[in-house]
Amino acid sequence: QVQLVESGGGLVQAGGSLRLSCAVSGRTFSNYGMGWFRQAPGKEREFVAAITWSDGRTYYSDSVKGRFTISRDNVKHAGYLQMNSVNLEDTAVYYCAAHGDGDSYYNIPQGYDYWGQGTQVTVSS
Repeated sequence: QVQLVESGGGLVQAGGSLRLSCAVSGRTFSNYGMGWFRQAPGKEREFVAAITWSDGRTYYSDSVKGRFTISRDNVKHAGYLQMNSVNLEDTAVYYCAAHGDGDSYYNIPQGYDYWGQGTQVTVSS
């Protein structure tokens, strides 16, 4: 079994920055793609960013493009989401996810096999 654990969430002022981390452990498998999703109260889970395994291609939703950066460390089996210039609409629970088709990209939750428990990000005005 594979476990994903997010960390780094918290309270941040609008315009500020926050860095989320995702640690992958357990039956660690190679060649997996990673993604970040978020879910605000009363809303569906939405895609934020994704990164492939071998060449690190990145993909972003339009709402975060230019402000957020996804990255990964394949040696440490960790993923990261650097959030800059945050705004009130970024308030949500952020989830890290992984799938076994490493060089593919998915922007829907159904494309992912493993999920973390989520970390709360709250942006204040």
